[in-house]
Amino acid sequence: MEFVGRTDSLALLAAARERARAGHPQRVLVEGPAGIGKTALVRRFLRDDTHVLYGAGEEAESELAFGVLEQLLGRDGTGAGAGSGPGDRTGIGAGGRRWADAHAAGAALLEALDDAQGAGGAPDSDDRATRGPDTPRTSAPDAPGTPTPDTPAPNIPDTPIALVLDDAQWADHLSLHALTFAVRRLRADRVLVLVVVRDAEDTRLAEGLRRLFTADDAVRVRLDGLGPAELAELGGGMGVRGLTAQAAARLHAHTAGNPLHVKALLEQEGAGLLEALGEPGVTPPAPKSFTALVLAKLAACSPAADALVCAAAVLGTHCTPADAWEVAGADLLDEERRAADVLTALEEAVHTGLLTESPGDPLIRFPHPLVHAAVYHQLGPSRRAALHLSAARTVRDQAHRLRHRALAAAGPDPELAAELASLGRKFAAEGAWANAAGQLTAAARLGPEPAAYEQYTLEAVECALLAGDVPDMGEVAQRIAQFTPGGWRSYLLGRLSLYDLDRAEALLTDAWHRCDPAAEPVLGARIAGQFAALHGSMSHGAEMAEWADLAIRLAPDDTATDMIRVLRLNGLAMSGRAPQTLAELAPLPDPALATPAQLEELLGRGTLREWTGDLTGAVRDLGGVFGACHGRAASFRVVAATALASAEYRAGRWDDAIVHTDLALSLAADTDQPHIALYCRMLAAQVHAVRGAFAKAQAHARVARVYAAGGHVNPTLWAALAEAHLARAQGRPEEVLAALGPLLALAPRGDLEEPGTVPWADLLAEAWAALGDEKHAVQALAPYEVLATQRGHHGALLAAARARGTLEAARGDTVAAERAFRSGLKHAAHVEAPFDRALLHLAYGGFLRRAGRRTRAGEQLRTARDLLVRLDAPPDLGRCERELAACGLGPAGSAPEREPRTRGAALLTPQELAVARLVASGLTNRQVARELVISVKTVEYHLGRIFPKLGVDSRTRLTAALAADEPGPEPGRSRPGRPGSGRAP
Repeated sequence: MEFVGRTDSLALLAAARERARAGHPQRVLVEGPAGIGKTALVRRFLRDDTHVLYGAGEEAESELAFGVLEQLLGRDGTGAGAGSGPGDRTGIGAGGRRWADAHAAGAALLEALDDAQGAGGAPDSDDRATRGPDTPRTSAPDAPGTPTPDTPAPNIPDTPIALVLDDAQWADHLSLHALTFAVRRLRADRVLVLVVVRDAEDTRLAEGLRRLFTADDAVRVRLDGLGPAELAELGGGMGVRGLTAQAAARLHAHTAGNPLHVKALLEQEGAGLLEALGEPGVTPPAPKSFTALVLAKLAACSPAADALVCAAAVLGTHCTPADAWEVAGADLLDEERRAADVLTALEEAVHTGLLTESPGDPLIRFPHPLVHAAVYHQLGPSRRAALHLSAARTVRDQAHRLRHRALAAAGPDPELAAELASLGRKFAAEGAWANAAGQLTAAARLGPEPAAYEQYTLEAVECALLAGDVPDMGEVAQRIAQFTPGGWRSYLLGRLSLYDLDRAEALLTDAWHRCDPAAEPVLGARIAGQFAALHGSMSHGAEMAEWADLAIRLAPDDTATDMIRVLRLNGLAMSGRAPQTLAELAPLPDPALATPAQLEELLGRGTLREWTGDLTGAVRDLGGVFGACHGRAASFRVVAATALASAEYRAGRWDDAIVHTDLALSLAADTDQPHIALYCRMLAAQVHAVRGAFAKAQAHARVARVYAAGGHVNPTLWAALAEAHLARAQGRPEEVLAALGPLLALAPRGDLEEPGTVPWADLLAEAWAALGDEKHAVQALAPYEVLATQRGHHGALLAAARARGTLEAARGDTVAAERAFRSGLKHAAHVEAPFDRALLHLAYGGFLRRAGRRTRAGEQLRTARDLLVRLDAPPDLGRCERELAACGLGPAGSAPEREPRTRGAALLTPQELAVARLVASGLTNRQVARELVISVKTVEYHLGRIFPKLGVDSRTRLTAALAADEPGPEPGRSRPGRPGSGRAP
């Protein structure tokens, strides 16, 4: 199969090769535990290199003098051009007698490297120095860089020589010393030396070699396990499809991402591994070869230590010694228990490498999850059940007690199934979908009757769906379709069919007819909530609000979605009632103090504030929600991050918007729910387009277009807008028309023209005007102007005025154009969005310039330019500069003020800037990590880059540097605070 991952490591190696190519010899240390993929990485890196000297240590040959060097140079030494001939027998060892000592061998290696770099053309095909050792192991097809007889040698002067020592910890000492001698003497050589080792601190390495390859000027490539996404790719390459993000994450936790262990498990278990990974309460197995090693250690333990280790395995990957010893009592005879004590048994288990403990840590742990799995799976069914029952009596948490009882059950148990289902429903009501799915799945397994099995399974699938852990929705739908017809069955099939709107509507309608909301309010609320989502996907605002309101009335705390209040508020806004809805909302607390329902309403309020133009309030609300929603479902967090990014984009906080769109998209991908982030795709395309990052914008637009192929309203809308904003930024009106054309057909089917929600009519009208089609421009713009006037929406009226001014100017009616632009300026006084105002000033300035009024044009264009510089909007800034030049006016201000993003915070990437701002606001590294959903190590990494870029050495000076660099607020305008830092009024 294809090589997976390791992009950063390959980039490090490639950079080292280029430096070696330039005549700067490179020392590279590749290190990592057994099976992590070190050799695979080197093979991948050198797969196109034919000029490689390769040798590998073998544990059984570690005492064979010059054994590794012979692999590098060949047994007869002729390929290396060594000075000592075959008759020189002063060395020690069977094959290395031609070298008197390590220094002589090192000199021979240097000569081989010189010959390989010779400028006289490629060496002949018999030169072992260019084609690897002439032994079965190193001449095998899988030895990296080994050419075939038909492969011509490369052009020597342009090709660096790669010398690879694999498994260096097992190389003989004389070879290590010879290599050290040679490497020390490389100066201007085109040589790349790679030493591959498990641990650089291994005492079997020669000290001199260790110092060379751990020095500051050496390249160190440390390999950890593959990430979950890479494991999913690895599984797919091995024919195991359907690893969800959660299953891949669990496989990563189980194996630490070690490719050797993962491949062994996938080959051993195949698709059956998915079942084990799909049930959080079930321990997946360990590879058989690994299990054999663990069981050999366990067999050497005393009965007490064996019982302690097995009891700990039943309790999980970690537990207290007291709990493990209590559970172990079920596994020991009375006399064995009396003759032993927990500390002695623990010391023995630690000594054998089966458990670990640390001073001050109250818990004992398995050294690796696979050790735990190997011990657990070797327990026979009787012993395992007895230990689980003992654990159920020992642990204090209700969920853990039920889990142990379920794992001890030998068959159907209706009472236990009912208890598990009750707890699962409690978790579901709290939005803990993954926990709920686990409990309900266990209940279904123990349910004695088909009806109970089907009901528990339906609820479990619903929770797994909400947790983003359904690998194959089609397979699940087929299985559920075999169940007895009923309201729950039709409801869930409808939920699984939301991308087939007609089928979804038919199934949900059938579910509604089968349900008596008065008798089954929970099911009724779920069906109503899905109807709300269905109408939302078609942009039917009034219907969405109506169904969401019904769901809340039926079962306010159990609608199986934590977006129901957001759907209601958005539906009311889409149907033209945003201001009234905002006014009717009850006072809400700070997001950190909000209940789940209040957090939903804060999310909805923030969105409505953005749509009505209160961008400061929107950023405050949405920033607070995003900071407080870490325990919510992934879908809620994706929507919260996207809503915050949308408000930040309109408020001109584009760096923050990029960070939050990236977070939303990565979270959607991590939970196998990319379809819930299509609006985020559009937003990302929009912000990258105005920044001039057209390739990034195009990539996001392309993904949205794939989902639009189904013809559904929302995916089509987001794809059209992504492509239209990109085309506008590139100055291509014909492509704007091509992108927005589908919306003309969709508009009558939904609330797509509501001012403040999804602005697009102004883009379409300006594109028509630019292409000289005034008739179509009027048809696109006039209805939007009427609706914006009815709503009194200043932002929409500003955009409409800009488009109207552009249209009238294209018609040649300068009076109407002037009137439109002046009307836009009046509305601009009430609009926070800086980019919208900048485009108005730019369009007005261009009109005035073409009308010959250069002084007034200069005033408008300079205002536009100031805004565009602050925003760092290169495409529109370039247009503005050209207009100013056409006026005969140079840019105003000093050189540093004229150049966007050339100092201070402008030197930082969006992610670095987000970290810097949060640190400057007083947050700790851990708080920053939580806010941005990254690790503390990543925060530390960013700070390590931020400090030197800004020339500061403390958090205090960082704060001062950002404050000095941040442009002040525009006259009469205040700058909103850090997202989440203010209290909601």
